[in-house]
Amino acid sequence: MQTLASITVLLLIAALIHEGAAIWCYRCTSATPGCAEKFNWRGIGFLGEQCPESDDICVKLTERRGTQETITRDCLSALKFRRDIPADKYEGCRPASQDLILANYVNHTIKEHDVKRDYFTDTTYCFCFLDHRCNGVSGLKSSLLASVAALLLVIFSTFQSN
Repeated sequence: MQTLASITVLLLIAALIHEGAAIWCYRCTSATPGCAEKFNWRGIGFLGEQCPESDDICVKLTERRGTQETITRDCLSALKFRRDIPADKYEGCRPASQDLILANYVNHTIKEHDVKRDYFTDTTYCFCFLDHRCNGVSGLKSSLLASVAALLLVIFSTFQSN
């Protein structure tokens, strides 16, 4: 029993230590077949790409205006040019932040440029970093590590009850 517990602890530690290995994320937009709300990784033809930074986060960005919806799945480092990224980037979904000075000094009447970035009425960021390719599902899936830990907890509880 003691050896099983020590092996389990060593496996959990080995799963947590992966410094230098960047996360893999799906990188596509809803204009790509299979990358819309009903995600189909076979439709986009690849299993994701490794993010450029070692501490990157996978992001699913959903922008809506009426019935029009645009979904972007990417690494957070690729979206750094946006000024409406929420400050809280922990796992979960949250609305975009407001940038009050965005395009404050632009003075032209071409509304197609959308310099104030106000075309979409609802913008939501979903962040995940506990699983590779976690930005593929419509909601955020639970961590594989948490699932393994729950399974090990069930196994330990059955061994201790016997």
